[in-house]
Amino acid sequence: MGNRLSKIYTRTGDDGTTGLGDGSRINKDSLRVEAMGDVDELNSVIGIMLTEPVPEHLTGLLTQIQHDLFNVGGEICIPGYVILQQSRIDDLEEAIDTLNDELEPLKEFILPGGNKAAAYCHLARTVCRRAERKLVELHRNETVTDISLQYLNRLSDLLFVMCRTMNKEAGVLDVLWKNAQG
Repeated sequence: MGNRLSKIYTRTGDDGTTGLGDGSRINKDSLRVEAMGDVDELNSVIGIMLTEPVPEHLTGLLTQIQHDLFNVGGEICIPGYVILQQSRIDDLEEAIDTLNDELEPLKEFILPGGNKAAAYCHLARTVCRRAERKLVELHRNETVTDISLQYLNRLSDLLFVMCRTMNKEAGVLDVLWKNAQG
């Protein structure tokens, strides 16, 4: 593969626009660019999470998710482009079921926290929800793939289960929410 970026700065965005993968230019504050940014931020938070001790059986899954998120970004960047397949949704659902089967059923809400990796995972979950909201908003006005919407929805569920798994395997209890009124 040749060099994809031979020059880092191009000056083409100095006017407040950016190029999409199809060659068109749009404003940097457009919904599409915001959605791409949220997905990129999510990928970065997962990268931070992976700098911490994460259970080995989750590391490969998280790395695959990073690749998937790069593909989601590609789908957003090139309107009408489809790269993510249903099999990735199926894989997320299988991972959710497998991990959740090993956890105690929740009877209360939990607060973000626990060990550092789990706390980063909670952060990733919240950024994922924001990215999903932005993609839903974009979907109301422009073309986005249904698979990308489904992927982000399932991913936030998986990240929640991963948070609990990380805490359990680190011997840290989930922080249960206590209703001050109750």
